[in-house]
Amino acid sequence: MARIVIRVARQAIIVGLFVVAAVLGTVSGVLFAFTGDLPRISALDDFEPGTITRVVGVDGQPVGDFAIQRRVVIGYDDIPPVLRHAIIAAEDADFEKHFGLNATRIAVTAIRDLVEFRLAAGASTITQQLARKLFLTDEQTWERKIKEAILAVQIEKRYTKREILTLYCNQMYLYKVYGVEAAARFYFGKSAKDLSLNEAATIAGIFQTWRNSPYVNMDRALRRRAYVLQRMADEGYITQQQADATKKEPIVLRGEDSERDSLAPYFLEEVRKHLEARYGTKQVYEGGLTVQTSLDTRLQKAADVAMDAGLRRLDKLQGFRKPERNLVAEKKNLDTWQTPRWSSPIESGDIVPAVVLGTDRARIQVRVGDRRGEIDRAGYAWARRAPAQLVHRGDVIELKVATIDDKTVAGSLEQPPQIEGALLAIDNRTGQIRAMVGGYDFDRSKFNRALQAHRQVGSTFKPFVYTAAIDRGYTPSYIIDDVPTEFDAGPDQPPYAPPDYDLKFEGPITLRRALEGSRNVPAVKLMQMLGPDLVISYARRFGLESPIPPFLSVALGSAEATLLEMTRAFSVFPNQGVLMTPYFVLKVQNRDGNVLEEGRPDARDAIRADTAYVMTTLLEGVVQRGSGAPAAALHWPLGGKTGTTDDYADAWFIGFDPDITVGVWVGYDQKQPIGAGQTGTVAALPIWMEFMRAYIDGRTDPPTFEPPGNIVFVTVDRQTGQPVPPDTPGALSEAFISGTQPGFGR
Repeated sequence: MARIVIRVARQAIIVGLFVVAAVLGTVSGVLFAFTGDLPRISALDDFEPGTITRVVGVDGQPVGDFAIQRRVVIGYDDIPPVLRHAIIAAEDADFEKHFGLNATRIAVTAIRDLVEFRLAAGASTITQQLARKLFLTDEQTWERKIKEAILAVQIEKRYTKREILTLYCNQMYLYKVYGVEAAARFYFGKSAKDLSLNEAATIAGIFQTWRNSPYVNMDRALRRRAYVLQRMADEGYITQQQADATKKEPIVLRGEDSERDSLAPYFLEEVRKHLEARYGTKQVYEGGLTVQTSLDTRLQKAADVAMDAGLRRLDKLQGFRKPERNLVAEKKNLDTWQTPRWSSPIESGDIVPAVVLGTDRARIQVRVGDRRGEIDRAGYAWARRAPAQLVHRGDVIELKVATIDDKTVAGSLEQPPQIEGALLAIDNRTGQIRAMVGGYDFDRSKFNRALQAHRQVGSTFKPFVYTAAIDRGYTPSYIIDDVPTEFDAGPDQPPYAPPDYDLKFEGPITLRRALEGSRNVPAVKLMQMLGPDLVISYARRFGLESPIPPFLSVALGSAEATLLEMTRAFSVFPNQGVLMTPYFVLKVQNRDGNVLEEGRPDARDAIRADTAYVMTTLLEGVVQRGSGAPAAALHWPLGGKTGTTDDYADAWFIGFDPDITVGVWVGYDQKQPIGAGQTGTVAALPIWMEFMRAYIDGRTDPPTFEPPGNIVFVTVDRQTGQPVPPDTPGALSEAFISGTQPGFGR
């Protein structure tokens, strides 16, 4: 009997050994098969995840960014202990102890898989999750799980726990952003190193699934945060008292539930085109570049406000247009319909969508989110019609908020303007672009009217004619006749007889008065005396590259140019005759902080400094007494010139102080009248002035236009240009280039 038992035991052992060998062989074969198909872990040595390219202004403030995966990579030491503990407690409490796999969790999950006849989730360690996100997919298969386990072990063998956790914290998707640094900024408007316990637990809760994001589901976010806090207490990272107290706190979001709209979309688009041309699309969207630009964010905000208000003012002159959308026609519920704008804070002065609920003889009833309110007679008076003639129930209109609280809102009727405009501000001494508005709305039209639109320039061309004259020995006191004049227009052409804007003529007039009053006949006479070719050559010196035909009408601005060309050209006057090349990229750094590019001023002499100064004083006169006189109310050293084209199709004002030159253009994309009487003074100058008010705001040290050493000042009569005693009423101190002043050489 004993022998039989021994024999059976031996056979059982042999069979067992065969089974073990077979299992081991099978496992080895599986592992060999899977291992041969796995990526090399060593690739992580040089792994650089795609990160956000950030664009900032000259003041360091954000302008916008470019990214496919919105990520900001940080090091281990920049991940605060409270966040590390929250993540480890919630996702993998034994992270510091295991070799990449948690045998206990695997066993529990495997049993659950067998019992429930499905592949369950939940056994993955942090290392396994990292392996899956870096090299595999999220499909629930045994093959993927085996590969994931093999990769996790390989990762643990090659990298330290600190390195693994850092990779994990930078890689994971946390709803619209990747990694903890981008998440901290996205949810709480701060860096990860500044997160509180509440905030760290909230972010750690999103690692399980993006559906735990408070932007997606606040109730789920609160429940998951409570779980994370309890796990932190259970693991000894915080006390139970801390956990209980923090569970009662609300989740206060200080970021934005969307990709932030750029402060300057037209400007940012030019930055993007520059970067892509130089570094390629992949580097721009995944390379984590830091781009410092010349944009002054304070001035850009002022430009946006000034342009929006100016275009709306001009558009209202054309009357109210029927709203484009009606919710009743769309069969929407007027009491429950929502728009994303209502989810953001609304303050007095904001312009927001509103739903018309009804009208009576004097009011328009509206809804803005959960608030009800009205537009009274003063709020729609500009439309010059009764409420029932303006809007109907269900119309979606624009409301400019005057007063608002938790339940009510009141304001005035607005509408998106159809007219377009552009503004450009350039630093005189460097050529750096400080502000750029390329149109009313970048989403409506990405055509950049500051850089791409070629429009007739009107009387803003006249300073180039006068510059050529001053450079050829003429003076501000030179007398020229402003009288009806016919000019030879060439063979088989009728005579050219330009009228003045006011259809009047002033007779003998100084060059100063002619430019200040933007008189047409004197400008054309100067062009004829100097020769069109000479005047055009001067325009080229100022950087104008657009075609300029050699016709006398060019003196009045019949040629076309861009706002960039004209603004750059005018900056020559306050910059002592030096022409700067406009640029906007100051420095580009890669993710390691290495400088890839630095922008520097590029200058060349355009005209003599003395000529530039005399022209500056003439253009100061335009602001003090001429067509730009409303700007004198700013009480600041300013010069500039208005421009208006035929049929009031284009309105310009380009002006400067000693430091900055700002150009404004207003018009329709398709040439048509802005409106009767809408000259550069009426349509463009108010926008320019509103911007300059913000530019000047708070400054008590006005700069000065410094004259060159060969400028001589003589007191002259403003009407005749002749020397008079300094105390003569109406006299002014006129600037002359030495040797051209009255009485010189006598």
